[in-house]
Amino acid sequence: MPVTGTTLPGFERVRDVFEDVVAGSRGGAGFSVVRRGEVLVDLWGGLADPERGKPWREDTLCVLFSGTKGVVAAAVAALGVLDPDVEVCQYWPGFTEGVLVHHVLDHTAGLPYVDGAHDLLDSRTCADLLARQDPLWTPGSRVAYHALTYGYLVDELLRRTTGKSAGELVAEVLAGPHELDLHLGTPAALDQRVALLRRAPDYRISTFLDDPDRRRIVERMYSGLLDSDELINSVRYRRAGLAAGGATGTARAMATLYALLADDRIGSPDALARATRTWSRGTDVINDRPVHFGLGFELADSIGTYGPAANAFGHSGAGGGRNGAWPDAGIGFSFVSNEMRAENADGRADRLLAAVHEAL
Repeated sequence: MPVTGTTLPGFERVRDVFEDVVAGSRGGAGFSVVRRGEVLVDLWGGLADPERGKPWREDTLCVLFSGTKGVVAAAVAALGVLDPDVEVCQYWPGFTEGVLVHHVLDHTAGLPYVDGAHDLLDSRTCADLLARQDPLWTPGSRVAYHALTYGYLVDELLRRTTGKSAGELVAEVLAGPHELDLHLGTPAALDQRVALLRRAPDYRISTFLDDPDRRRIVERMYSGLLDSDELINSVRYRRAGLAAGGATGTARAMATLYALLADDRIGSPDALARATRTWSRGTDVINDRPVHFGLGFELADSIGTYGPAANAFGHSGAGGGRNGAWPDAGIGFSFVSNEMRAENADGRADRLLAAVHEAL
């Protein structure tokens, strides 16, 4: 399938790399770079639905998976209703004492999975279970990615402080005012625009992890979600509004969001500076992956997740999505794709970000 879209002069190499990415894909992708309101790169190509031969279009929406966490983190920073140094139980009576708000946002709460039988799409029930669950470690003492529980906890905190869900607030604070094609709780009217997700044959999660005992913890965390194509392509998944991984959006919308953040046009500069400084850092005690977190955002790490820029923040997504900002350059970027690849076998976003950095 041909690649469509635009690149400004000087960014021709980025298009070349993107064309190569699409040529080697079983699906499709979008890639966008925005700087202070100017679209530097906006490309799309390949197949949004490989089974029906449906091409990826300018308005194709892609499930963002954990790219959603960065969207929700932006809304939290813009709202300013959660004090990171306050105990969660002050907002949420009955929650286990000793867990601070920043422990939830920086993945150190010690609640990486929900104990007991539960429906992973029922955010409020899962939140209630977590409120009564003992952390696996003293909150703040260790860091481990809270893949789904981050969303349950943050969504409930927002409901208790604003009376609205994370999805409602994303629409009210981010998508609506800035005209972003971004949705947490995708409405039925947009279903036909959503790309069909497919896992590559060798797709697997937590590729840094070899320990069999901790592998079982990871399987418990993701069970029913990333181990099949059925749920992630379901209407029920898109409607659930999971604050950890259920949003859909275009690459242009995500790049625009991060460009607005880089330009201090969402929330106060102080709130964003606080959200994008280091709150936790180290080797994930479950996944063995180097991690570096602000308040809900991923930060530049030792393995170059956010490319060559030393100062960066954003959030990646399962299967290869990469969304973020290089504040020093004033840009936001986003790579989205419906072909999910394992992290250790996926250099698509790395190549694109390297080409952008060279062009800048």
